[in-house]
Amino acid sequence: MAPRCFVIGHPIAHSRSPLIHGEWLREHRLAGSYERIDIAPADLPAFIMRLREGEFAGGNVTVPHKEAVMTLVDEVSAAGRAVGAINTLWRENGRIIADNSDVPGFLAHLDATVSGWQERVETALVLGAGGAARGICYGLKARGVPHILVVNRSPERAAELVAALGHPLEAGNWAQRNSLVGKADLIVNTTALGMQGKPRLEIDLSALRPGTIVDDIVYVPLKTALLADAERRGGIPVDGLGMLLHQAVPGFARWFGVTPQVTPTLRALIEADILKA
Repeated sequence: MAPRCFVIGHPIAHSRSPLIHGEWLREHRLAGSYERIDIAPADLPAFIMRLREGEFAGGNVTVPHKEAVMTLVDEVSAAGRAVGAINTLWRENGRIIADNSDVPGFLAHLDATVSGWQERVETALVLGAGGAARGICYGLKARGVPHILVVNRSPERAAELVAALGHPLEAGNWAQRNSLVGKADLIVNTTALGMQGKPRLEIDLSALRPGTIVDDIVYVPLKTALLADAERRGGIPVDGLGMLLHQAVPGFARWFGVTPQVTPTLRALIEADILKA
């Protein structure tokens, strides 16, 4: 039987995952499906039982289920446990396994955009301390970045993140963010600030050193004000769309048995969908 896969959330109509996986299914001429399914929080246990009983091969999980679903599965990957949230599920020998593919997605996009970035990054400045920040800090630590500074509007959350992941993370004050710009070789915005419909990310990049990598996980708009400002000052911009595309790869490989590539054709397809929204 052809694998049937899903993305669940509440709401879910905005998800672009079906476009991504649908393009790969067509490209590789594979039988199978990938669909959006709106699941209210109260209905999550019943839905996971449908997965357990074999109705689906696996799927993706988005807001608000990325933490709650962890209590309903049989095994959570090391990355999922460290981050405290998952976004990918699959069935394996009658068990449900959960993973967080945002971590490899972020790193794969950075690898593809800035070859050899690890050799040039001594200090990373991470803006925000939510779930996305936790995953990104976990990935940067795994790659051996020597200094990871976390600043957040709520200093308590930054302190919690640093305590959870340990060295080489260090908490800074949100008010210090402008003065830290000049010390960073990599700056990552993990907040929703700068997203369409959200307040602007207020940060002064006047101290940015040319060649500094500036990564914004926001992908609507495609080029945020942060990335445009960084580019004007000689920084290397890394957009959020690539992370979205690369994080989809591990799940597709699990469910359909083919490891897809993030191609210019796929990117153009998603860009067009974002621009028409």
